[in-house]
Amino acid sequence: MDPGSLEMLFGYNHLTLHENIAGLSHTDSLLQPHPGGNCLNWVLGHIVATRNQVLKLLGKEPILNEEEAALYKRGSAPIKDGSRALLLEKLLADLDLSQELIVAGLKEASEEDLMAPAGTETVGRQLALLHFHEAYHAGQIGLLRRLAGKEGAIK
Repeated sequence: MDPGSLEMLFGYNHLTLHENIAGLSHTDSLLQPHPGGNCLNWVLGHIVATRNQVLKLLGKEPILNEEEAALYKRGSAPIKDGSRALLLEKLLADLDLSQELIVAGLKEASEEDLMAPAGTETVGRQLALLHFHEAYHAGQIGLLRRLAGKEGAIK
């Protein structure tokens, strides 16, 4: 995996997320799927919170603070109303800022940087895994768009 390929893949996710969220309101983002699952707000917040890990691997500062990220961590309580949720507009702005930082970090990274150890894997393999995780959730957001009564955005 090279920095340019990762930049392209995260760029596709960013575009897909914006396409799938276009025209949705904060209220739409709180609609709960039945019989279970998380709302769009939680899924998008989870993506942005997970991007904190991507940014750390690239030597960049996280976007969400620890308190904000905790709302969207794996295993956290579902967001059932807007009282705990970050505004959809904030999550989208944070997504955009994280994208800028990811692109900058990947432009600064060499293939050797991606071969550096990161836990039991390399930085590059960790980034590839985090990209896959994000793409999985970007697909969920496409389905949650339909829950809000909108047509599919990806043609």
